[in-house]
Amino acid sequence: MLTTILFVLGFVLLVFGADWLVDGAASIARRYHISNVVIGLTIVALGTSAPELAVNLVASYRSTADVALGNILGSNVSNIFLILGVSAMVFPLAVNRNTLWKEVPFALFGALIIGLLANTPLPGAGGGAMILRAEGVILTFFFLLFMIYTFRIARGKGVDATITEPKAHSPGRSVILVVLGMAALVIGGRWIVQGAVEIAGMLGMSEAVISLSIVALGTSLPELATCVAAAVKRNAGIVIGNVLGSNIFNVFFVLGTTAIVKPLPFNKTLNFDVLVGVVSVLLLWLLLMSSANKTLKRWHGLFFVLLYAAYICILLIRG
Repeated sequence: MLTTILFVLGFVLLVFGADWLVDGAASIARRYHISNVVIGLTIVALGTSAPELAVNLVASYRSTADVALGNILGSNVSNIFLILGVSAMVFPLAVNRNTLWKEVPFALFGALIIGLLANTPLPGAGGGAMILRAEGVILTFFFLLFMIYTFRIARGKGVDATITEPKAHSPGRSVILVVLGMAALVIGGRWIVQGAVEIAGMLGMSEAVISLSIVALGTSLPELATCVAAAVKRNAGIVIGNVLGSNIFNVFFVLGTTAIVKPLPFNKTLNFDVLVGVVSVLLLWLLLMSSANKTLKRWHGLFFVLLYAAYICILLIRG
């Protein structure tokens, strides 16, 4: 009973911790006259991926690689099928040419590279199904390339008026928010990982399945809240950008950092989930390209949500 309570409280701490961290860090950035675009592309983007990062670092430290990898794979699938699906049902999501031909393919590359690195050992770096430190460095290198690309886009377009002006706090309050946010993320991540392991044992299910479903959905709550709110306001750019950015952050930054901290053994049963992740981005790309207005329509959204429900059912059957 206590494990379940801490498991749920862990998600609460992740959501609030990410919010406090972003709020405090953005306030500090604003005080030092850092532009809203830079804040949005770095602090806010990192903040929405902070739950995944916290869970993964704790899981890596506790040598529960299935939790770390399942969290990333499951979060990316839920971002496309569930979050984009629900958002498109609220309001059709149109994309620009840049997103269609650069950001979606980069997200697809991220989905593909997980399976490639996990199943193809580097020469002289050891063999077996594992994501090694050297491969973590490769992932973070691609993340840096993506950040350079986004900063160039931001510089070319100027300040994006859609990025919310960060709240102004005193220096002391800002630091307190950052510290509290980091502490909440660490504690929440620890409780979630511990709970996932114990709940999996009690239900006779694998840690991977619990992480691909419950943990992944829980760590995607910040993206879900942000995207639905943006869809209600008919801001398709924020929805698409947040989902694709989150998937890219998850693979190249979160997974890369986790592998650098500690190499991750790869359970080959997760190759199915890697495939689902690839199919989800590929399907998104094909639907957008086939749409006359490059728009993810309401029926597309419903289709995505049904696919996510089917995926969860398969996970439960797989146990």
